[in-house]
Amino acid sequence: MINRYFYKSSLSEFAKESSDSIFGKISRCDEGDSVAEQKFAWSEEIEIMQHISQSWMNENGEIIFEYSIPRLGKRIDVVLLLRGIVFVIEFKAGKDAYLQADMEQVLDYALDLKNFHLESHQRTIVPILVATDAAQSSQKLFFSIYNDQIYKPLLSNIDNLSRLIVDVVGHEQAQPSNANEFANWAISRYSPTPTIIEAASALYQNHSVEDITRHEAAGAALEDTTQFVLDVINHSKEHKEKSICFVTGVPGAGKTLVGLNVAIQQSIKAENDPEGERNLAVYLSGNGPLVKVLTAALAKDKQRREREKGNRYNITDAKREVSQFIQIIHRYRSNMLAKIKLPITDGKLEIDETKSIAHHTAGHGEVEHVAIFDEAQRSWDLEHLAGWLARGGSRGGMKKVANFPMSEAEFLIWSLDLRKDWAVIVCLVGGGQEINTGEAGIGEWIRAVNETFPEWKVYLSKHLTDKEYAEGNVAELISNNPNAQQVDQLHLAVSMRSFRAESLSKFVHYVLDRDIEQAKDLYQTFKERYPIVLTRDLNKAKRWLEEKARGSERYGMVVSSQAYRLKPLAIDVRLQPDIESWFLADKMDVRSSLFLEDVATEFDIQGLELDWTCLVWDGDFRYTPDGWDHNAFRGSKWQKIRQKEAQSYQLNAYRVLMTRARQGMIICVPQGNPNDHTRQPELYDDTYYYLKSIGLEEI
Repeated sequence: MINRYFYKSSLSEFAKESSDSIFGKISRCDEGDSVAEQKFAWSEEIEIMQHISQSWMNENGEIIFEYSIPRLGKRIDVVLLLRGIVFVIEFKAGKDAYLQADMEQVLDYALDLKNFHLESHQRTIVPILVATDAAQSSQKLFFSIYNDQIYKPLLSNIDNLSRLIVDVVGHEQAQPSNANEFANWAISRYSPTPTIIEAASALYQNHSVEDITRHEAAGAALEDTTQFVLDVINHSKEHKEKSICFVTGVPGAGKTLVGLNVAIQQSIKAENDPEGERNLAVYLSGNGPLVKVLTAALAKDKQRREREKGNRYNITDAKREVSQFIQIIHRYRSNMLAKIKLPITDGKLEIDETKSIAHHTAGHGEVEHVAIFDEAQRSWDLEHLAGWLARGGSRGGMKKVANFPMSEAEFLIWSLDLRKDWAVIVCLVGGGQEINTGEAGIGEWIRAVNETFPEWKVYLSKHLTDKEYAEGNVAELISNNPNAQQVDQLHLAVSMRSFRAESLSKFVHYVLDRDIEQAKDLYQTFKERYPIVLTRDLNKAKRWLEEKARGSERYGMVVSSQAYRLKPLAIDVRLQPDIESWFLADKMDVRSSLFLEDVATEFDIQGLELDWTCLVWDGDFRYTPDGWDHNAFRGSKWQKIRQKEAQSYQLNAYRVLMTRARQGMIICVPQGNPNDHTRQPELYDDTYYYLKSIGLEEI
């Protein structure tokens, strides 16, 4: 959504407005067609809260329905702002019991507001769970174990909610609010508290996330790149400049780790200045699985360490701490979109002062000075982003924004450019990894800087001029920019992912380029350290994985998202895995990659890796002596992919799939079935014999 809330009103106006009018306003903001149960719940919530508001209609209070906590992607049913107190109310319409998960949910909302919502940092927050048909309600009031003005969740049925609110007001001895007390609450800035920053920093410094972003090689290169970026940040701060860095690297070289290191080191150094501003950084990625797995890995490791000490520790607390510096880019973007004036006129974005609070140094920008954008080449082009916003999002239920004038890259630079003091953007760039329609590539970032933000300093990896980046036109794009300079330290040339085979990415490049001799020669140099073997039997492939893995090493199956005809092998790409469990659960969990039932596609695994992988190669991407044959399965047959861009995405998908293993992989090319016209042996044979000709051993 773009708006922070579906409905907001003073208590006096809310008490007098018709319930039908309120319901209509809420429904119009809905992100899609809600089910009947949700619409019934809204009707009941409106009725309950209007009854309660009658007692407070002469007070300076506010009520908000479906409030979205800034940048966290969570939405609260009802927020009641009364006498300086924030009541967070979660309704369970028709429920007659208070479930533990529901109590944790409403407490999480309260904690998120306390930790990330500037206008709530110093306020008393009261989470209330309303199971409308429950028999009993809370009789006593307690602060939670956190000792930070947050109440332990109160439990209420439909009849006792009004009494509980009165009891809390009395318990707090809260006095009537002045007219402006909550004026900025609904449009509050996202701002982590110092305690959440300290917790996130301490958590990361003791992490074991190297299990999924291993850094056993190229340590010096990583350190050099990280230090160069930190030097740019310090220089930009000292000279009040705005700068952008482009970090390139071969697949698995550690670009993500550089981004995380920069983000957390900035958080570690974050200190309060006299005005309360901190030099924070945030790591942003559009890769949902990557963010989810990184967050879960850090959180689970923290929980394990606390339990070893004999301490109880809630994993949601750890995830909350991690989310201070690892976030989904779409939520950052949506938070900025919520600040602009609508409708957009004359192709220019302007800030709506009624939707955003200006900060003395950040202006209308976000709290962070530094934003790290992972997989920056995957940002949307103007046509894709403008069309998506004009349609109201993927499902057409979001507020529609017509005539949006910027690509995603330009909009993200614009967002940082709003800061009044200094800012740094770090773009982590993977070459040849665009796998989605609408991805603009890195050239769009440079074009935006050249044409719209020419005062920004630009630091580029010298390899950004290579063909695989920006279709080779980067040199031309930067040739007339006097603020651009190319440096060696911004390229990571050695793969850490395959720490036994530093040349794996180059080998995959030769394979996909159909350069048999180069691929064969290169493979001979590392095959003893990094085995790549072939089979036509999936059961053999599974046994190979199980035999190779030692100790806690992870293995799993990966396939193309177009691999629709692996269903006879019990592989259905339409069934998405529980990606957190797939990467992190043990072999006793059927959702784990180790169970060898669920598969991950290029979209699930990009940016992540396992120790050992099995790539099951379907008939969507076929070798022929004349070139790769690109296909997509539609209806009941394969159809040729003729569009060059779509062909490039498919080739890049296999590039991603072939570079996910740290220690080795097995490629399974099925035999096919002569009795199945969609799986004829000839759809697979040429690919198999091509891979075998490179020197891969058959098992």
